[in-house]
Amino acid sequence: MTTLLGLEFFKIRRKSIGTMMLLVLFVEMMWAFMSISRSIARNPDHAGWETVLYSISSMNGLFMPIITAIVVSRICDMEHKGSTWKMLVATDVSRSRLYAAKFICANALLLGVTVVQVVLMIFFGLVKELPGGPPVEWLLRFAGGTLLTTLAVTALQQWISLAVHNQAFALCLGMLGGFIGMTAGLFPAAARRLLIWSYYMDLSPVAYRYAESSGDYFVQPAAFGLAAAAVAIAVLLYNAGRFHVTRQEI
Repeated sequence: MTTLLGLEFFKIRRKSIGTMMLLVLFVEMMWAFMSISRSIARNPDHAGWETVLYSISSMNGLFMPIITAIVVSRICDMEHKGSTWKMLVATDVSRSRLYAAKFICANALLLGVTVVQVVLMIFFGLVKELPGGPPVEWLLRFAGGTLLTTLAVTALQQWISLAVHNQAFALCLGMLGGFIGMTAGLFPAAARRLLIWSYYMDLSPVAYRYAESSGDYFVQPAAFGLAAAAVAIAVLLYNAGRFHVTRQEI
């Protein structure tokens, strides 16, 4: 598996995946930080780490599905070109191991995105001199919730990217996921449980409570049930995709 994983990283070295990830991430973080700065300027009571964590979580609902779709599509697209997938499966390496190597490679890159987000959030909070120091527990919960949600989204994207040669379908799914993640708060709670993209917000350590004339941020209790549901969905989608792709005619 180590050799296969190394091969995956070797194959994407000239795919400009890192550049595309950083470009989309830059747009997301700049948008979020400008929005937070305006919010703090209008209402000094919002000058807290809760505002930062909630804003980035809500932005992740829009941007992370798109970033995931781009990363997974670029990793899988090369196998559809030049009959590379056929040549790989003609060796003594099983399709299941190839499938797993791609999944690990994609999530390793996406984990890097989450780490960069946490670092930038801490930097922004220190520059703005937000009260209290960086909330380590909240940041860890943010990173954990983002990672668990991304695992499930990656499993779905990889299934579509390898099963369908035309990567436009996978990219459209990523954009649809971003739309659902952005509007997740408008869905009933029962419906959100079935839409994995909404978990970027639901697993956030901070939520926003609306009132008639105003609202306030509050820290949510750790949602262990939702975290377990995200893991279950990830496992289900991964195994369903692996079963389908490894038995698909090529």
